[in-house]
Amino acid sequence: MPHILVIDDDESFRRMVKDSLIDLGHTVTEASDGGKGVALYREQAFDLVFTDILMPGKEGVETIQLLRALNPDVKIVAMSGGGQIGPDDYLHMAKLLGARHCLEKPFRLNDLKAALQATLGA
Repeated sequence: MPHILVIDDDESFRRMVKDSLIDLGHTVTEASDGGKGVALYREQAFDLVFTDILMPGKEGVETIQLLRALNPDVKIVAMSGGGQIGPDDYLHMAKLLGARHCLEKPFRLNDLKAALQATLGA
């Protein structure tokens, strides 16, 4: 099964995504911000990265850019609940930078499954 990295500063949301992915049979590693996520990506191979967009420190757009600099073929699913300009704008920006799929928070398990299918074909 694919090894997935989940990057999100919201611990309870990150845990929910992680637990859902584990329930679907995936191996999951988690990071609480973009800096930690990029460091983990440098250390080990991941088949897919889920990253939040709005995070303190290294936010999601910068995280996507750094991950793609390390591996232009990295598979990324961007997640956002919005902010001042709204989730659609942030997710559109993430898509332009190379996210293969985007999820607007909050999302359902079926949305998560659809993102996996669209990104990994699994």
